[in-house]
Amino acid sequence: MELFTPDFGLVFWMFIAFGILFLALWKFAWPVILKSVDSRADLIDKGVEYAQQAKAQLDNAKEEAQSFLNDARRQQADILREADKMKTQIIEQARSAAQVEAQKVMENAKVQIAQQQKEAQAQFRNQVSEFALEIAGKIVHNQMQQDKAQDKLVNSLLDEIENSK
Repeated sequence: MELFTPDFGLVFWMFIAFGILFLALWKFAWPVILKSVDSRADLIDKGVEYAQQAKAQLDNAKEEAQSFLNDARRQQADILREADKMKTQIIEQARSAAQVEAQKVMENAKVQIAQQQKEAQAQFRNQVSEFALEIAGKIVHNQMQQDKAQDKLVNSLLDEIENSK
């Protein structure tokens, strides 16, 4: 039973040893432990702060990416609209140019047809007048074979010349 009931001297020396150990721990070990706990807490705080900053940057990056996508879509729509306008304008210009060219071709064809008609008419008149002269020459030649007819024709021509003066 002596083991379960401590002696006063044993309790006294145990108390002194505990006090010395407590003072040594308090003086040397406790500041190091507190310092390491504080540095660990600072490290954790910095990690949390860094994570919050990273999350904020990620959110900003997502917003910027969405903004860039929206701008790109808007620019694409503008470019497509402008390309459609340009296509329509080019088609209209080509149509107008084709109409102008067709009008020129039609006018040139009309002018050529008119010229060919005039040339044909002139050629027809020349041929008719040649035939008329030929016929008249043959008739006159037949009539002029008689001397009386020749005298009569010459006299009538002279009379016409005198009357016209």
